[in-house]
Amino acid sequence: MAKVISITNRKGGTGKSTTTVNLSAEFAIRGKKTLVIDLDTQAHATLGLGFRGNKDTPTVHSLFLEPEFILSKALFKTKWDNLFIMPANPLFEHGRVSNNKLLKEGLGFSGIIEEFDFILIDTPPSLDSLLLNALVSSDYVLVPFLPHFLSTEGIRSLARVFFKIATTENPSLKLLGLVPVMINQRIQQHKKVTENISNQFGKNKVFSGIRTDIKLVEAFENHSPVKFYSPYSRGAIDYEILADEVLREILRREGN
Repeated sequence: MAKVISITNRKGGTGKSTTTVNLSAEFAIRGKKTLVIDLDTQAHATLGLGFRGNKDTPTVHSLFLEPEFILSKALFKTKWDNLFIMPANPLFEHGRVSNNKLLKEGLGFSGIIEEFDFILIDTPPSLDSLLLNALVSSDYVLVPFLPHFLSTEGIRSLARVFFKIATTENPSLKLLGLVPVMINQRIQQHKKVTENISNQFGKNKVFSGIRTDIKLVEAFENHSPVKFYSPYSRGAIDYEILADEVLREILRREGN
């Protein structure tokens, strides 16, 4: 049964889609059958995994538009082994999600859970029904953040939402950890912010950081995870390390 991980932060531009795309590729390389669900209507994860649809292509957002939509219709294989995408609809209006329409209760979602090892959900930064859908449907939350002051405010805001969902809608929801992105430990501010977050959430909750690397940007422009675009780059190495850490932490939590 798949472990479902929401990649989320209330602040935009924190590397959510980059982390979703590259972490999913690392899982797939390790032989884990992995699905990316792109709930963010910016569709960055969809683009980053090289998926190109048309106006008639089923998307995950079709679930909220068609009463009897079967989610497997929006499931597509990427060109890489073990890696699948449920694409976003960039034209979808967030306000069209009714409060009682949940991703986890969508037709076929339970079957998809059984089919995959990991499901990674790329979430919108805004606090709306799509973000709540992701959190209610997940086992874990992974939070990428930029190492500056405004990011700490976004994390605090997300923490309030997280604990509300974890104590009401989804008691099994757990914080997997936080990931500093575009980090440079030689910059004192980066170091200070990361240490503050470690002190607030616990050092064991902060994973190794992702360094700034132009190859990550280039890989996205080429609609590819960095591992397949520039496998020996800093970004590829850092996401490989992060994947190892995440898998070890999940194994520890699951008692395997």
